[in-house]
Amino acid sequence: MRVRQRLLVTGVVQGVGFRPFVYATACELALTGEVSNDSDGVIIEVEGSEPAVREFAHRVAHDPPPLAVVESLRTEAIPPRGGTGFRIAGTSRHPGGRTLASPDVAICADCVRELKDPANRRYRHPFITCTNCGPRFTIIRELPYDRAATTMAEFPMCATCSAEYRDPGDRRFHAQPIACPACGPTLELTDGPNRLNGEAALQRARMLMAHGAIVAVKGLGGFHLACDARNEAAVARLRDRKRRRAKPFAVMVRDGTTAGEIAVVRSDSLRVLQCSQSPIVLLPKNPAGRLARGVAPGIPDLGVMLAYTPLHHLLLGLPGDNVGPDVLVMTSGNLGGEPIAFRNEDALQRLAGIADAWLLHDRPILVPCDDSVVRIVDGAEMPIRRSRGYAPLPLALPVPIPATLAVGADVKNTCAVGEGRYVWLSQHVGDMDDIATLDAFTNTESHLQNLTGVRPEQVFADAHPGYRSTAWARRNAGTRPLRLVQHHHAHIAATMAEHGLGGEETVIGLAFDGTGYGTDGAVWGGEVLIGGYKDVQRFGHLKYVPLPGGDISVERPYRMALAHLFAAGLPWDADLPPVKACPAAERRILAHQLETGLGCATTSSMGRLFDAVAALSGVRQVVDYEAEAAIELEGLARGCPGTPQYRFSIADGIADPAPLLQAVISDIRAGVPAGEIGARCHRAVADLALHWAEAARSASGLAVVALTGGVFQNGLLLSLTRNALSARGFRALTHHRVPPNDGGIALGQLLVGAMQ
Repeated sequence: MRVRQRLLVTGVVQGVGFRPFVYATACELALTGEVSNDSDGVIIEVEGSEPAVREFAHRVAHDPPPLAVVESLRTEAIPPRGGTGFRIAGTSRHPGGRTLASPDVAICADCVRELKDPANRRYRHPFITCTNCGPRFTIIRELPYDRAATTMAEFPMCATCSAEYRDPGDRRFHAQPIACPACGPTLELTDGPNRLNGEAALQRARMLMAHGAIVAVKGLGGFHLACDARNEAAVARLRDRKRRRAKPFAVMVRDGTTAGEIAVVRSDSLRVLQCSQSPIVLLPKNPAGRLARGVAPGIPDLGVMLAYTPLHHLLLGLPGDNVGPDVLVMTSGNLGGEPIAFRNEDALQRLAGIADAWLLHDRPILVPCDDSVVRIVDGAEMPIRRSRGYAPLPLALPVPIPATLAVGADVKNTCAVGEGRYVWLSQHVGDMDDIATLDAFTNTESHLQNLTGVRPEQVFADAHPGYRSTAWARRNAGTRPLRLVQHHHAHIAATMAEHGLGGEETVIGLAFDGTGYGTDGAVWGGEVLIGGYKDVQRFGHLKYVPLPGGDISVERPYRMALAHLFAAGLPWDADLPPVKACPAAERRILAHQLETGLGCATTSSMGRLFDAVAALSGVRQVVDYEAEAAIELEGLARGCPGTPQYRFSIADGIADPAPLLQAVISDIRAGVPAGEIGARCHRAVADLALHWAEAARSASGLAVVALTGGVFQNGLLLSLTRNALSARGFRALTHHRVPPNDGGIALGQLLVGAMQ
């Protein structure tokens, strides 16, 4: 019997080769009908035998293209109409429709083979792409996804590309960004007065980097500053010009083999390196890697990513090319604190004091998008920065919410819009500390709304009265309700949402970070909270210590160490490293501040305690970037036994680190290495987390613990804590889809605000 069926497919089904897949499947099953993009997703009508139509629906739901995500499939029986053949129809739009945009996708193996093949017409084409790879999010103006709705609309296809685009048997069938050397974007190198195009521009860029130059390279989501990662002088110049004294640089290599020469690459990390998102992966350095010391000074890890665009492969060299750098520093094209440059004119101006040359192209980037960063802990992926390759893929929500905007926090900012059971997190925006970043935030929020069709009816922000993100929300909320969400409540809610916990479920939340505005006006950061989306109660916390001078004590860990010693009643003996590091005049002022409380906030921050221990053990007294001292302490602590471990004294849920600090001082004087001191400290904090969890379980009956906050980016601490909890029968929830740091705050704000 002949039947006809209409299918509506929603999810990530545009820009991922879904219509060509539908066409090929229908033809294989001898079905007639058509497929079209729609504001809701993809609409399909198929007609044929009942078994073939049933098999078609099964394949659509369960065996879609690799890049597709089928969120729902609705089917409807309709009267047969007859006809012959199957066709790809046009795009329809209607108000209120919504589909999901695909993120940018790393170059696929097929395109890499063609890039290297002298017989292929796209040999050495810097913009080779197909249905399965290439730019998406960064070039899409609006949905539904068609070439006319992207920045590729400026490049009319030549006859050959057009034929490929229309050929159902071709890998580029309905691939919107395709082009070739005859009709696509072109490279241009600006090198002082010189301007070169195409292959000459590429060769000049490779030659310049081989001789120590810094080249600004336009990528998928913005500009990178690139140089030879093995060249000490080039890396030092880049640090000096970029004003980035110590923060690690990421590096790029062509393949997993080269990655293994500079870092320790295991099977789990290789899988993430080679995935279609192609993030920066934090890996242990290979001591024999022979990189410039200035690439990632003072820490044992290296951020590594594989070449994810054809241009990157060409910069690193194809077989037969002249010898050039095989490892490139690839750092964001900006000065510290600024948003990434992504327009040619802007990059030429803003990077003029940094780059020696600019390798540009004329395909516009509509949406700037930094590289994503992940680390592997106990075999599981943990995002540190969720951006290129992941944004704007939505997360499913455990409870429905009205149309809402959450503006996130001030550090590592992302914003989010949500409606129904979906939330869309933006790409990484950055730290909200200058006008340019605020402008970038405004543009990001506007584009996210346009892309998703969410029109927020309410706005949620952090409760910190001084946050720029909160001030932005106040200015832009208009007549919409604005609700403020406590920082650590949002952290815990984000963890719960990521794991699909329902609206009435509750957890024990351990929120360890550097800074978060507490309900009592103090700076929180070592918190035990019990509750769920609607409400939490503070069950315990790290004992308050003075935070003299605010951010200046964050930048100078020796001040934090002296504040902790003061709070613990321990003397500032002259032999202690932080006492030596603090100038005498500053010590006198600091002592007066601590004794009188002048200019001192109070803090329960676990991040600041790690800073204090790092300073006491002589690891670092002044930092150039956030958490530098704690990161170095973790690196030294790896592989050390950490026994006997230190302890906190605990009363009424408040943990006093005085005994730990006294033990640290004793070990310093006994000549215990800083790494062993760090290991003992990490084990003590993990033991404290277990003690708090057990006490909270006794009080509440709960056995689910959410581990969140920026301190849990620390792989050693996270592993120790999770393993200790699991051994005692707890279910430990950790982050795998959004960062534990403030990059995940917006997700939590949406859930807390909507449920309150």
